Amino acid sequence: MNNGKEIMTVNEVAEFLKISTVTTYRLVQEGKISAFKVGRSWRVKRTDLNEFIEQQKQGERV
Repeated sequence: MNNGKEIMTVNEVAEFLKISTVTTYRLVQEGKISAFKVGRSWRVKRTDLNEFIEQQKQGERV
C-alpha cells in the first residue's frame, strides 16, 4: 500500500489508518502523532506512525 515509504503525507497517513484527513490533521496538530513540516505541509515518519499505533494498542485514548 505505502511501498515501504519512510516519510508519509497526512493524506497517506489518513488512508493507511482508515480515518479522515481532518482527524489526521487534528492528531498531528495536538502532537498525538509526531510529525514535522516541510514548507507548509506536514510529514510523518513511518517509525513515528508505528509508535502511535503501538500506543493505541496499549489502550491510550486519542
